[in-house]
Amino acid sequence: MLEQEDFRPVKLEDRDLFVRHFEKYPQTHSDNTFTNMVCWNHYAHYQYALVNGNLILASTIDGITRFRPPIGPRDPELLKSLVLLAFEVSDDEPIVLIDPATAEWMRTVCPGLILVPDRNHFEYVYLASDLADLPGKKYLTIRHQVNKFRKNCRYSVEPVTDNNREEVKRFLIEWCEWKGCEGDPVLAHEKEAMFFAIDNFEKLAISGLVIRVYGKVGAISLFEPINADTALVHFEKGMPDCDGIYKEINMETANLLRKDFTFINRESDLGLAGLREAKMRYHPVQMVEVYTVQRSAKKPLSRTPANW
Repeated sequence: MLEQEDFRPVKLEDRDLFVRHFEKYPQTHSDNTFTNMVCWNHYAHYQYALVNGNLILASTIDGITRFRPPIGPRDPELLKSLVLLAFEVSDDEPIVLIDPATAEWMRTVCPGLILVPDRNHFEYVYLASDLADLPGKKYLTIRHQVNKFRKNCRYSVEPVTDNNREEVKRFLIEWCEWKGCEGDPVLAHEKEAMFFAIDNFEKLAISGLVIRVYGKVGAISLFEPINADTALVHFEKGMPDCDGIYKEINMETANLLRKDFTFINRESDLGLAGLREAKMRYHPVQMVEVYTVQRSAKKPLSRTPANW
């Protein structure tokens, strides 16, 4: 029987374990990446358990622990054990971020589970070539903004390296002052996550791009592979000094990534209307869909469900 004591905190030194496991079982959702977990650990307190060749992830936010389905060879008994543990210790959404194929398997193994789409955590996937070239009429407005930036701002592009990382950190401080991070808990957590990524750049084996405007860092992006054909953009930030700089860093990042990847995952919109509109404006070619298990208010799960 799976127990909470089987879980241990995710730590930076665990990276090799996750890399090896995800080579066997590639991921598509950013929340399951090691970089995401360690960068946001101060907020989500990630844990993992290794059981029967499966990696099981959990996070605890504001005192509520939620679980992810096992990542590894299908093990019906392990799944049942996880469901029982999750319903025992979690809230009304005990298991989250379930991919469609796993959702179907869970319905088969555990009839009666209520699984619903979690649109707020669907992730947006684009053709790298679309983001790099901005082809056709549908990108006309974005191309206009990029051209305006290039016309009005003297800029240069370079990778994030040891030589400019301190400048990148100063840029992030200025960006947070502009955005008012200290008065916004979400932005404050994001600031800490970004600083962790920069401070552990080599250990995480991530990459980054810098746009300088008149010699000063004006925008950055941080990214890495998530699987063989898809790159994941973890962070993308820009200052308001030059109109269109966000469009430019997006385009420059895609132009670099298109050499090695067909697709770019730009994460979810978290249910924010403005962010959803902005992401749709770039015309995703697919969405990384996820489901959530919901507890039934009418029929609480028994410790020994008869239909199992």
